[in-house]
Amino acid sequence: MKFKLFALMLCGVMLGGCTAGTDDSNNSASEESTGLKIAIVTSPSGVDDGNYNENNYDGILAYIEDHPDATVTAMQETTGDVTACIQMVSDIVADYDVIVTPGFQFAGVSSVAVENPDKKFILVDAPPAPVGDQTEFDNLYSMEFAEEEAGFFVGVAAALETETNVVAIINGIAFPSNVNAQYGFECGVNYANEVFGTDVEVIELPSYSGVDVTGANVGGNYVGTFSDPATGKIVANNLIDQNADVLFVFAGASGGGALTAAKETGDVLIIGADVDQYEDGQMGDKNIMLTSAIKAMDLNVELLLNAITDGTFEGGHHLRKADTDSVSYAHADGRHLMSDDTLAKLEQVYADVKSGKIVPASNFNGLTPDTFTGLPSAQ
Repeated sequence: MKFKLFALMLCGVMLGGCTAGTDDSNNSASEESTGLKIAIVTSPSGVDDGNYNENNYDGILAYIEDHPDATVTAMQETTGDVTACIQMVSDIVADYDVIVTPGFQFAGVSSVAVENPDKKFILVDAPPAPVGDQTEFDNLYSMEFAEEEAGFFVGVAAALETETNVVAIINGIAFPSNVNAQYGFECGVNYANEVFGTDVEVIELPSYSGVDVTGANVGGNYVGTFSDPATGKIVANNLIDQNADVLFVFAGASGGGALTAAKETGDVLIIGADVDQYEDGQMGDKNIMLTSAIKAMDLNVELLLNAITDGTFEGGHHLRKADTDSVSYAHADGRHLMSDDTLAKLEQVYADVKSGKIVPASNFNGLTPDTFTGLPSAQ
């Protein structure tokens, strides 16, 4: 299973790149290209992880398909050290027009942007770190996604589809995006209980509680890393032993262990993260992937590259939400296991989130899963 490995750190090894419109078998960037020279620096899972990094990379490839003179080179972190990661971006910046950095660990790329005003930077899943008193950067576009909204959708789905009335989320590290997903999921279950009459419990293992970036205990089920499938399996089995039959897995490679546990059990459903992971749920002639919480990173990266090309690029920090169809849930025919009734309820829920009628709790919006706007008592 290729679960999200987005929150590790960056830097290190050249993977080789991709040049559209050439016959280079190694896909290396062409020195003769007159189009944008793009670099993407990713976590150790690389751009072929089938999930988070690959989704960002796909946005670049989609841009290159329409701009065959453009090139992309993919690089992989190996050290896990944030300072070394930012140093690597600084070391390569002279060779590229645009650098795409997916992950919360890249917030410090703003310092490189200040030192290189003629280059463009796309930072995914993080606000830029301040540089002195400067918090806005003309050549840096940073975006975060409302994981709490995507989590909310799949929380509603889990509550409507569970047979044991016990569900859970398995997470990697309590970075803001992961806490957002947890809070959104819990809000979705609470909403279903209040509005749709379900009676579902979200369970947690106290020994795996998460601590967020402020030092606050946020509960949940955190493996503590995105690269430990063995522990992911232990956490999943503990939750399954407590009767959980739907697991939302937001844990990178650690989530592979949760998928293994679910497949070995045979009657537990998984909810994927970031991209449509339906294939990962296949086991023989059946599938256990209920749905997936989706972030449209590829579409947003492609839009930004087009903006650079046509001269409309503007730096800034933006939150991408359901109101721009940047977060959603997998519901295409043949890509989920949800009932028609669940799909109909989710369609209305999506509209209410998109319009702002429902506002799930997130790590820093001042709400909790018990007090978010959207419950009847809060309207």
